[in-house]
Parts: sequence; structure tokens; C-alpha cells
Amino acid sequence: MTACVARHQTSILRLPAIALIMLTGAVLSGCGINNIPTFDEKAKAAWSEVLNQYQRRADLIPNLVETVKGFAEQERTVLTEVVEARARATQTKLPDDVLTNPDAFKKFQDAQNQLSGALSRLLAVVERYPDLKSNQNFLTLQSQLEGTENRIAIARRDYIDAVRVYNTELRTIPGRWWKALLYPESKPLETFTIEPEKTETPKVKF
Repeated sequence: MTACVARHQTSILRLPAIALIMLTGAVLSGCGINNIPTFDEKAKAAWSEVLNQYQRRADLIPNLVETVKGFAEQERTVLTEVVEARARATQTKLPDDVLTNPDAFKKFQDAQNQLSGALSRLLAVVERYPDLKSNQNFLTLQSQLEGTENRIAIARRDYIDAVRVYNTELRTIPGRWWKALLYPESKPLETFTIEPEKTETPKVKF
């Protein structure tokens, strides 16, 4: 009986301590103690979606090249450019630290941009071949490719925004304090940049 009472009294004494721990946790959570890992995971999830969409595009290209080749075998130069650009884009090995490695991230972005340019030139060539433009297989592939390009744009936008939130957290208070105290290994993440030629003002000639 005495032991039971003692345990009961001990439990009562523990309540304020438990309440204090819970209150402290709530206060710290409200102060953003979990923001850095939370934002980091969101950015990494957005990056995974970017990779998924780029891979989807790469998977469509072989069939697209074969279809165009069947109607425009003479366009070997453009077809070769696409094949080689795809090879560079898919064979670029991404290190584990790609998101915090400026050189590796730039190589990845450059390879994807080169593939985008090669695809644009290929689709421009198609305009010369009415039979190809009316081929059902080509039309299906073209539609899938256009849809994938749209998804790539959306995935990149979401990743850029997630990185902005995460990087801002690392640089501003109280995020800077939490980084110094609890997450010293956290580094700013790399993000996509706009190609210089796309920022130039178009030149109009009369």
C-alpha cells in the first residue's frame, strides 16, 4: 500500500516536468527548430521529381529519333546531335552531393540544356516533312514530349521555390541560429539558372 502511494506521488511530481518538456518542445517548434530539416526534405523531394521528368523525356527520345529517321533519313546531322546529347545527359553521373556541388550541378544543367537545344532543332527540321507531321506515331510522340517538357518546367519551378525557402532559412534569423547550434552540416542548395541567351532582348530587324 505504501509503495503504491509512493509511486502515485512520484507520478504526480513528474507531471510538471513532463508538462515543461512538452511546453518547451512546442515553443521551440514554434521558433522554427524543425524548419531546416523540413525544408531540406521538401527540396530533395522536388529534386527527385525533376530527375523523374528528365528521365521520362530521355525515354521518349529513342522512339522519336527512329520515327523521324523513317521519314527523314537525310537529316543525319540533327538526329546524331539528339542521340549524342541524350547520351551525355543520361550518362552524366551525379555525385551524392550534387545539390551542394556547384560544378556537378552545372554539368547536369548544361547537359540537359544541350539536349533541349538538340530536340528543338530536330522538331524545327520536322516542319520540312508534311508526311512526318501527319504520321500518327510521330504526333503521339510529339504530344508526349510536349507534355513532358511542361512537366519538366513545373518540376523545375517547384524545386527552385523549395530551394529558395530552404536557403533563405539558412541565412535568416532564427534559422541561422538553429543551423549553428543543431545543423552545422547544412549547406545552401544549388538551383537552376536561366541560360544567358534567353535573357537577351530580341533584336528586331526591318
